[in-house]
Amino acid sequence: MTIKAIAMDMDGTLLNEEKRITEKTKAALVEAQKQGIKVILASGRPTPGLFKYAEELAMEKYDGVGLSFNGAHVLDYQTNEVLFEQPLPSETSKAILEHLKAFDVKPMICHQNYMYVNDVFDNTIHLPDGDMNIIEYEARAGGYKLCEVNDLAGFCDFSLYKILVAADPDYLNQHYKEMMRPFEGQVSALFSAPFYFEFTDAGITKAKAIAATLPRLNLRKEELMAFGDGQNDQAMIEYAGVGVAMDNATTDLKQIADEITLSNNEDGIAHTLEKYLS
Repeated sequence: MTIKAIAMDMDGTLLNEEKRITEKTKAALVEAQKQGIKVILASGRPTPGLFKYAEELAMEKYDGVGLSFNGAHVLDYQTNEVLFEQPLPSETSKAILEHLKAFDVKPMICHQNYMYVNDVFDNTIHLPDGDMNIIEYEARAGGYKLCEVNDLAGFCDFSLYKILVAADPDYLNQHYKEMMRPFEGQVSALFSAPFYFEFTDAGITKAKAIAATLPRLNLRKEELMAFGDGQNDQAMIEYAGVGVAMDNATTDLKQIADEITLSNNEDGIAHTLEKYLS
């Protein structure tokens, strides 16, 4: 099979546990682009949160593509053209944010240069390996300034690509069905990590965004290789001509993948590309 495009999740896939692209993986992806292969970053992160990694991989030079907000926004890095977008309707965003007031969660929304939260000091989630300031982490990862808003639902009069909800993993697991129940059929809602539950517009997946983008790049899904590790990668892994799960991926993702590669800390992407592109 001829591979002409490579789509990759970011956290847990392209990035190692230090949130870096290793030199081996970077070299493999730059070489792939030199061979004419299109590279697509496919992440739940906001659009600005991908820029520094796109720059590391020289994606502007090779006309790479960034898929952000789990597929709600797709950007051509060379032309800065939006190739696809599907935000949440404003009234749906407001209703979700109002509903979330009944839960012990930390909603976060992004607009222009700011990430808006209810309380910057109510920022800690409890994880098995220690506490985490989730608001600081998200703001820094996305390159956003922080702003407090007492009532996000009342404040939000602009389009959102995604509503990110953070909480302790056990709490989210116990309450996510209640959180999404009033909006079934209106939104897509899923876990991107055990402590993240995310709302996007109905039908939004990484696969949908890629399917909308490939024809504009004169590519077919059979020519696509996709890498991922989590629930929000499942549709993309199933859609691609070759779907590859990282060794650190969820059991469910491994079961539907065509292949399993090494972990994100072991240059799993480079390992697989060596086999297909050498």
